[in-house]
Amino acid sequence: MESGTHTNVLISGASIAGLSTAYWLNKYGFNVTIVERASHIRPGGQAVDVRGPAIQVAERMGILDDIRKSSANIKGMSIVEAVSGKEIYRNNEQTLTSGRNDSPDVEILRDDLCKVLFEAVGDRVNYIFDDTVVTLDQDEAGVDVTFAHAAPQRFDLVIGADGIRSNIRKTVFGPDEQFVRYLGHYVAIFTMPNYFELDHWEMIFQHKGEPLAMCIAKDNESEARTYLGFSSDEPLEYDYRDINAQKQLIAEKSADVGGMISKLKELMQTSSNFYFDSVNQTIMDTWYKGRVVLVGDAGYSVSLSLGQSTSVAMVGAYVLTGELVAHREDLQAAFANYETELRDYIISNQNLAFNMSTEPQQTLGKPSEEGAIIESPDLPDFGLSVVPLTLKNY
Repeated sequence: MESGTHTNVLISGASIAGLSTAYWLNKYGFNVTIVERASHIRPGGQAVDVRGPAIQVAERMGILDDIRKSSANIKGMSIVEAVSGKEIYRNNEQTLTSGRNDSPDVEILRDDLCKVLFEAVGDRVNYIFDDTVVTLDQDEAGVDVTFAHAAPQRFDLVIGADGIRSNIRKTVFGPDEQFVRYLGHYVAIFTMPNYFELDHWEMIFQHKGEPLAMCIAKDNESEARTYLGFSSDEPLEYDYRDINAQKQLIAEKSADVGGMISKLKELMQTSSNFYFDSVNQTIMDTWYKGRVVLVGDAGYSVSLSLGQSTSVAMVGAYVLTGELVAHREDLQAAFANYETELRDYIISNQNLAFNMSTEPQQTLGKPSEEGAIIESPDLPDFGLSVVPLTLKNY
């Protein structure tokens, strides 16, 4: 890439997509402001994977070594019977979430990756924490933005990197119902004490062959990240700002088998880092309108089921910035090329995730009798699901 202009850019969301975009824009001469609803970089979140073309992006950012040093380094997995807690399978070569241990992919906790990106961006961008965009008023020369708390400002362009429930997308493109495709599942992701004393390990709780929950911990002194979910044929009505109501909902709707699942629900109630949502995709005909453009889950969420959203967001940030620099005198050409470069890659990833989510409930190998040892469960290898993309050298 060559140096860009001193264009003033607002990014909504200090997410992986937002921080990655901020890094690239700042590197090539753009003045960047990030507005984030939270009061700081959000803690918690799931284990995510940096894989495929995102490995190249991280390498070009100069942060691949830092990502590897901060990786979760999960060394294996076990499957336990959810009622009794009896281990019925163990694997030291592969995990459910990240595939084979000898893969070049990197599994890292979401907040650890955000820390790496935040440090890479440094103090070279302006942050507005504990705030959100209220209105956007575009004209041919710029975008007038008002915030809930900060003074109004004018920007040359606005980038929505604020996730699948994107405020920018709602404000400019329309309500969630137009773009968010429900995939039939709900999941809670929360931190809890490392009750099972996991050390670089992944534990899956299943009952009668059906996976019900999972815990991951990167060492035996840290907290554990836990996934607990359920399926629903139709979307449910709930307040996605009311965490206590969400905890109550998942406690009621998730499998009531007692044993280990009851313990997870108990520990969930006191978790301070809790995320709950339906498993969705963002499907849009276009990712830009005027001087506003979307990146990552806001424009093209792949879904939790494939584990590709982080990589897709990092790749999207790289391509968007590259096209802005290559077409710095023609914003619409930059946005159009951004879509052209990424569209097939996004569709392929979304199709993989959709097929995975809508297939009949996958089992991990149902034992011949309850509590019996599983010889060889049917574990997906997510490393084989990587969609290739040849990155331009902008």
